[in-house]
Amino acid sequence: MALVVLATWRAQPEHVERVAELLGRLSPLSRAEPGCRHYQAQVAPDEPATFLIYEVYDDEAALAAHRASEHFQRLAAGQAIPLLAERSVRTYETLADR
Repeated sequence: MALVVLATWRAQPEHVERVAELLGRLSPLSRAEPGCRHYQAQVAPDEPATFLIYEVYDDEAALAAHRASEHFQRLAAGQAIPLLAERSVRTYETLADR
């Protein structure tokens, strides 16, 4: 089983560019983590303040390690998340691996 995380972030209008920049810095660091199979941030073309982050991890331990990582704590929790108007996070288990 792998874990898929879909995080939707809506930046406050005055912070759209900063959130995009922080996601650009966070993405390659997250992809380099052990247990991270995929990490990609997207922006909605018709809603530039809305970002979707698609993540795939080997297991719960890899996801927990991501959330505890220095770069997540510094860039996401410490800088980007406070600039958001809304945030939702959904976690799914892959069916093919059951």
